[in-house]
Amino acid sequence: MITLLLIFFPLAAALMLLFTKGEQVKKIALGATIVEFAIAMFAVTQYQFGNTTQFEVSCNWVSSLGINFHVGMDGISLLMVLLTTFLVPVIILTSFNKDYRNPSRFYSLVLAMQFALVGVFVSLDGFLFYIFWELALIPIYFICLLWGAENRAKITFKFFVYTLSGSLMMLGALIYLYLQTEGAHSFNIAALYKAGQSLDAVHQGYVFWAIFIAFAIKMPIFPFHTWQPDTYTVAPAQGTMLLAGIMLKMGTYGVIRWLLPVVPLGVVHWSNVAITLSVIGIVYASCIAIVQKDFKRLIAYSSIAHVGLISAGILACNVQGVQGGVIQMISHGVNVVGLFFIVDIIQKRYGTRDISILGGIRNLNPQFAVLFLMILLGSVALPLTNGFVGEFLLLNGVFQFNAWTAAFAGLSVILGAVYMLRSYQSIMLGETNEITGSFEPLSTSEKTVLVILCAAVIGFGVYPKPLLDIAEPSVVKLVDGVRLAMGK
Repeated sequence: MITLLLIFFPLAAALMLLFTKGEQVKKIALGATIVEFAIAMFAVTQYQFGNTTQFEVSCNWVSSLGINFHVGMDGISLLMVLLTTFLVPVIILTSFNKDYRNPSRFYSLVLAMQFALVGVFVSLDGFLFYIFWELALIPIYFICLLWGAENRAKITFKFFVYTLSGSLMMLGALIYLYLQTEGAHSFNIAALYKAGQSLDAVHQGYVFWAIFIAFAIKMPIFPFHTWQPDTYTVAPAQGTMLLAGIMLKMGTYGVIRWLLPVVPLGVVHWSNVAITLSVIGIVYASCIAIVQKDFKRLIAYSSIAHVGLISAGILACNVQGVQGGVIQMISHGVNVVGLFFIVDIIQKRYGTRDISILGGIRNLNPQFAVLFLMILLGSVALPLTNGFVGEFLLLNGVFQFNAWTAAFAGLSVILGAVYMLRSYQSIMLGETNEITGSFEPLSTSEKTVLVILCAAVIGFGVYPKPLLDIAEPSVVKLVDGVRLAMGK
């Protein structure tokens, strides 16, 4: 029942918002998402720590085709739901100083997207997973198209085509697996696991690439990343936060839940190539980020680098790599939302994101400088921040796979420090100039968002045990099952 409530409460709130007018829309949207987060926290209190799937609901949907409405949560799913329900109210709060046209439609789309995202993370039926996967694309497409910046139509269409193309490949692979299931065909996750593992290595390789490309586009991984920098740049601030903070986690989660256990022999034969692509993306995106002048675009490229490391760690298919991937998904979501919000604060006050013409903001608002620095240090994985825990586990996992690969993957930490600290120096330090001569004080909502995010950065960096305890049993069970299927 808790799982159904988590799925459908945001949808009900979204429909209600369509018929709400005036300034109350923001407050109702925020209130609804806070209630959703409270439901998720209640689920945590009821969760029995272990490797079993809990809060399951299964009922016939299209029984003639073996499609069930089957949902539930293990530790990995629960953490992704927590991330989603934590970040959406924060993202809505970041918009309190903005006046979007047709606010009822805007916030309704945000809540509709939350409904689909939660559905993705709790689906235990392959066809249901695909339905929620596609549903998540529709709200963000319209958010970017209707409220984005210049050239949004062309750029958003490219994003839509990229994502849809990958989704169709994944659907083809799921249907192929469905046809391999024994007896009455079924899209049940256990049946698909069994069907995939029954294939020979060659056919598992075909399925591996059909599914991996869909997830690689969503994350995105080199060379499937070309839609991302433009889309992140032209999307409205809250749209970018949804894309980077939560939506890309659909891809990394998909690798854990729907790739590794389905085609373990495909992973054995092709993980070298996939990890190499991920590491190339780390170095490539980091180098591109170093030369960026647009701060928002810099963070977009940094996101490619961070996700490349997450992908490499997960594909290494050991406990440290997969658990590091889960923890880093949460850390990256918090940090990237904070960084994009800082971009939005600066752009609102100065009308520019050009790093080269900013400077001296610390002299005008030291409080903002400190909050900015705390989130930035989480992004560069300073010890005792949330980013350190995940990156340490990821690099450990990649090192177990291959030491040289880990050496190149570790460049993400060094290069990340270069472009993030240098951008902070240019924007915040030095003397003020004609453009940065004044700085409007932070509003109450802006301070609240930054303080919440900084508390998460420090809190989970100093004491990550609750997250690790929730994830570990499910990760161990998944990795042991995959390695057994691999014959290791």
